[in-house]
Amino acid sequence: MKHSSIGARIPYWILLAFLAIIFVYPFWWMLVNSLNNPADIFGTPTLLPRSWAFRNYMEIFQVQPFSRHYTNTLLVAVVATVGNVVVAALSGYAFARMRFPGRNLAFLLLLTALMMPIEVTIIPLFSQMRAFGFYDSLVPLVLIPIFGAQGAFSAFLLRQFYVTVPIELEEAARIDGLGPFGIFVRIMFPIAKPVLSSAAILAFLAVWNTYLEPLVFLNSLVNFTLPLSLTNFNDSYGLPQWHLQLAATTISIVPIMVVYLIFQEKISNAMVNSGMK
Repeated sequence: MKHSSIGARIPYWILLAFLAIIFVYPFWWMLVNSLNNPADIFGTPTLLPRSWAFRNYMEIFQVQPFSRHYTNTLLVAVVATVGNVVVAALSGYAFARMRFPGRNLAFLLLLTALMMPIEVTIIPLFSQMRAFGFYDSLVPLVLIPIFGAQGAFSAFLLRQFYVTVPIELEEAARIDGLGPFGIFVRIMFPIAKPVLSSAAILAFLAVWNTYLEPLVFLNSLVNFTLPLSLTNFNDSYGLPQWHLQLAATTISIVPIMVVYLIFQEKISNAMVNSGMK
């Protein structure tokens, strides 16, 4: 029976291996060609670099201020993620537990934000940010993930969690003399850590990869984030320097790969539980 069970799983393992190769090969191709000269990139594909040009990774910091772009992206991602989680936790708790006029209408408007792509609102957002004096700064890249569609999704995620918390916890806290804010800080916020971590991971990944907002709101080279920086490796004729783009891309995906590989279970659970609760 044991041998027959193993034999029945062999096709399953073969299928998984085949799918793994399909998904892993593009990343391996990028890594290999980041160590090749431009002439070797579009030749016959190989599993190992032909040139072993480690200088590509040094050159990306010489062509443009890539370290500054990396710092900008990391700063925006961290600040926007923290702001996203805090605002989402507060608003999610308010929608789930507090009774106030227009609550249902406000929650409906929150849901509409989930259905509205950034391309629809980018022009009024640009006019608003320019009126506030935030054009060509990192401020819009921080505010939009907090109060835009990503923030709405995080608030919805937290609201779905808070409605499942037994009301008896709040009643016991009120008996002990805690007010609404004390209940949130000392009870609701701590027990929501698994959902908060899921919202934080999803927000971080979204902010790290965003391209349209930096393209619209940033103009100075020193303020660029990584998505803009990757498209800026061009020669004097405006043609892409593929070896530098691939090397820069390899470095830029390290944080999100680490975050996803470590927390992939939480990401999957966040997506599933948001539709079940």
